[in-house]
Amino acid sequence: MEPQLLHRVADSVATVVIHHPAKRNAMTAAMWRALPPLLDTLAADPAVRALVLTGEGGTFCAGADISTLQGSPQEAQGLAVAAEEALAAFPKPTLAAVRGHCVGGGSQLAAACDLRFAEEGALFGVTPAKLGIVYPASSTRRLVSLVGPATAKYLLFSGELIDGERALRTGLVDEVLPEGELGKRVVEFTRTLVSRSQLTQAAAKEFANGRTDRDDHWARQARAAGDTAEGVAAFLERRHPRFTWTTGATSG
Repeated sequence: MEPQLLHRVADSVATVVIHHPAKRNAMTAAMWRALPPLLDTLAADPAVRALVLTGEGGTFCAGADISTLQGSPQEAQGLAVAAEEALAAFPKPTLAAVRGHCVGGGSQLAAACDLRFAEEGALFGVTPAKLGIVYPASSTRRLVSLVGPATAKYLLFSGELIDGERALRTGLVDEVLPEGELGKRVVEFTRTLVSRSQLTQAAAKEFANGRTDRDDHWARQARAAGDTAEGVAAFLERRHPRFTWTTGATSG
């Protein structure tokens, strides 16, 4: 099978799989280009309420396919940044499910997700210093927002790999699961995500990402949506809420 991004939608969760096992799921130029339009399609699908990004087999992503850097490194980096930004802008909750190596461009993609769950044995690295590449400003800022400036400098200056436990301590990942338990935990957690209010999630994602000009917008959405009344009624009636607001209800 050619290197590609595979995807499926089940139980309101879209799963995107980085598939290039011959090179530990390294991203080719074609794969970088394919990610933004795929994300646009999934974002527009009302059946999708959350997205999981993972790698084929026992590796998340070993970074960019180095052969793509031999032509124009700047163009290759631009493709990676565009894909990263598209993932960060996905309007619904995103989760990176990490096994094995999550390095270079793979770490860019994982950092662009809202959450990161890793299996024991996972290794993380930000490796541009090994290739003499200037890490993009946007990617650096995103890394700093996750782990703080000291750990970001450690990763960027050294290019060394860190294990899941250190990644957990520094905030690079949110949970580390025993071997064989990652898939079960991702299913369990995404089931929780899709049961919650999309209104709450969408507003929280914007606010957490630093947007400061939408308070009135989200107040209007909350008044019109009915999710709050439904949530309170469901709590008092001891039943599961039936939230109706979707990301298609807003724009801008």
